[in-house]
Amino acid sequence: MAEALRPARPPVGVSGADERRSGALPTTRDRRRYVVLVGALAVAAVLVAAAMVGWDNPMPVGSEGFWRIAELRVTSLVVVVVVAFCQALGTVAFQTVTANRILTPSIMGFEALYRLVQTAAVSVLGVAGLALVQGVGQYVLQVVLMVAFAGLLYGWLFTGRLANLHVMLLVGIVLGGGMGALASYLQRLLSPTEFDLLTARLIGSVANADATYLGVAVPLAAAAGGVLWWRARDLDVLALGRDVAVGLGVDHRRRSLVVLLLVSVLMAVSTSLVGPMTFFGFLTAMIAYQVTGTYGHRQVLPVAWLVGVVVLGGAYVVLKHVFYAAGSVGVLVEVVGGTFFLVHLLRKGRL
Repeated sequence: MAEALRPARPPVGVSGADERRSGALPTTRDRRRYVVLVGALAVAAVLVAAAMVGWDNPMPVGSEGFWRIAELRVTSLVVVVVVAFCQALGTVAFQTVTANRILTPSIMGFEALYRLVQTAAVSVLGVAGLALVQGVGQYVLQVVLMVAFAGLLYGWLFTGRLANLHVMLLVGIVLGGGMGALASYLQRLLSPTEFDLLTARLIGSVANADATYLGVAVPLAAAAGGVLWWRARDLDVLALGRDVAVGLGVDHRRRSLVVLLLVSVLMAVSTSLVGPMTFFGFLTAMIAYQVTGTYGHRQVLPVAWLVGVVVLGGAYVVLKHVFYAAGSVGVLVEVVGGTFFLVHLLRKGRL
C-alpha cells in the first residue's frame, strides 16, 4: 500500500527537470525559459520607461525641477503603455478569432473611420474643426462611434442569415476602403494650411495624445483587456477552430462576437488616442508568438504587451533624443511593422 502511494518516478534517462505535464508550458525547462523571457522584457520595459522620463532632463537629478519635468513626461509614458496594451491584446485576440496570423483589427475600418471623422470636421468647419474633435467629450464620442460601428457590423453579419466570419471581414475591408476613399476626396478640397494641420492628426504619434483623455482611456482599456485575459481559456478553445470548439460544447458564434466587441473597444481607445498604427499590433503579436514558443493566450498576451511597450517606447526615445523627430514615431513603427509583415508573408507563402 505504501508503495502505491509513492509518487511515480520519471522514466530512466529523463531528469526531474524535464518532467512533462499538461499545459501551455509542458516542461520545467519551458516554464523556466518563459519566466526568464518575461523578466528580461520587464527589465527592458523599465529601462525604456526610465529613459522616457529621465533622459536629457536638464535639471540636476533629484532636484525639484527634475521631478517636475519628469512628471510632465510621465504622460507620454502612460500613453505608450496604454497604446501597447490595446494594440497587442486586440491584435492577438483578433487573429485568434479569425484564425489568421497576418490580419490586424484595422482591416475592419477603425482607422478609416477615424480618418473620415477628422477629415470631415476640417472640411466642414475649417481649422476650427480640429478643435471641435478634441476634448474628453469628443474623445468619448469617437470611441462610442467606432464601437457602435463595429457592433452593428458584427451583429448584422454574425447573427444574420449569412453568419460568416469571412463575409464579415470582406465587408469590413469594403467599408474601410469606401471611408478611406471619401476621406481622400475631402482632403483634396482642403487648403494647404488645413491639409498640413490635418496630416499631423492622421499620423499615429504619441504627441497626438491629450493627457485629459487618459481618465477615460485607461479604465476602458483595463476593463476590455482584463476581460480578454480573464477569458484567455476561451481564446485557447477558439484557436482550435469552429468545429472543434462546437464539439467541445462552446458557443463559437457568441464567444467570437464577445471577443470582437472587446477588440473593437481596445482599438477604438488606441486609435482615438494617438491616431492610426496599422502594423504596430501585427509586429507585437508576431514577435510575442516567436519568442514565447506557445499558443497559450494567458502566456502570450502579457508578452505581447511588454514587447509593445519596448518597441513603441524605444522608438519614441530614439527618435526624440537622437534624431529629434518624436513626431515620426508612428511612421517608423509603420515602416518596421510593414517590413516584418512582408517578410512574414513571403516566408509563409500564403495568406
